[in-house]
Amino acid sequence: MKALVVNALGHGFNLEDIEIAAPMGREVLIDVQASGLCHTDLLFATHDIVPMPAVLGHEVSGIVAEIGADVNQFRVGDHVVGSLAQSCGGCARCQTGRSFQCQHPEATLRRPTDAPRLSRHGVGLFQGLGLGGFAERVRCHWSWALPLPEALDSKSAGPLFCGGLTVFSPIVEFDIRPTDRVGVVGIGGLGHMALKFLHAWGCDVTAFTSSASKADEARGFGAHHVVASNDAKALKQIAGTLDVILVTVNVTLNWNAMLAALAPRGRLHFVGAVLEPVPVPAFALIGGRKSVSGSPLGSPATAATMLEFCARHAISPQVEMFPMSRINDALDHLRAGKARYRVVLENDFR
Repeated sequence: MKALVVNALGHGFNLEDIEIAAPMGREVLIDVQASGLCHTDLLFATHDIVPMPAVLGHEVSGIVAEIGADVNQFRVGDHVVGSLAQSCGGCARCQTGRSFQCQHPEATLRRPTDAPRLSRHGVGLFQGLGLGGFAERVRCHWSWALPLPEALDSKSAGPLFCGGLTVFSPIVEFDIRPTDRVGVVGIGGLGHMALKFLHAWGCDVTAFTSSASKADEARGFGAHHVVASNDAKALKQIAGTLDVILVTVNVTLNWNAMLAALAPRGRLHFVGAVLEPVPVPAFALIGGRKSVSGSPLGSPATAATMLEFCARHAISPQVEMFPMSRINDALDHLRAGKARYRVVLENDFR
């Protein structure tokens, strides 16, 4: 099959012909229709995190092309979406509902020898980062291929499995209630999905943004209030009012003011990879019984719930489409901060 391969850091993606094994046992082979391009892909393509060469991409939507002998859950032609390859099912994390943090994953895409390429941590290359979707096909365990509801568009659904699931998971995990007042910091690829989810969930939603030009757009996504994240006076005015604040950005902000904006027992939760250490004064936590936390993606069960919720409320990411063959142009577009708000690569190799 054809795949877009990163051979060296900072040199972009190159189209190559590589082998992919037929599905065995409980595996399915998926013809990729589209795959989202995420900031994580940009990070991996430019920083020494995974061994090279690598096939990236973890926001896949496609059609089941072949099934293993032990797969009864799918038929050829089914529309599916997913982000991860598989999990062992036997470790403590898998058996407690955290299979997305499996201790013994394997890669889906492999080089011509079909031997897993392991990272320096001894973890499968695509563990936590998915299927290798910048290619004609991917292979995964059937449990990680989720049926796509008919109400959702298959080409734009891929980003739900990173940007969407990342912000949906804490809503479920921390039992956010429709009566809660929730803030979302950053109106980007993650933040715009959080606003849509929380609005449909029934919450009173506050959007924090440093760009005044995004205020109307934030309201369109579901925010009831918009606060300038760089306005100390505005932050002071909302002190003690929010039950949860979801941080979706990767930049340093006035964290003391954010903690102060929380009501007693409030939670400051990070899903954005803030690049600098976050100072957390102990008294700010102790006095208000407040919490600071973070989380990655979510389990297949949570992902299935998210898909059902999206179908029920007609929620989808706002995307920009590029042909997959123009991945390097799309990467430059993402790197320049021009994406509004998720970039999706449509397979044009056939």
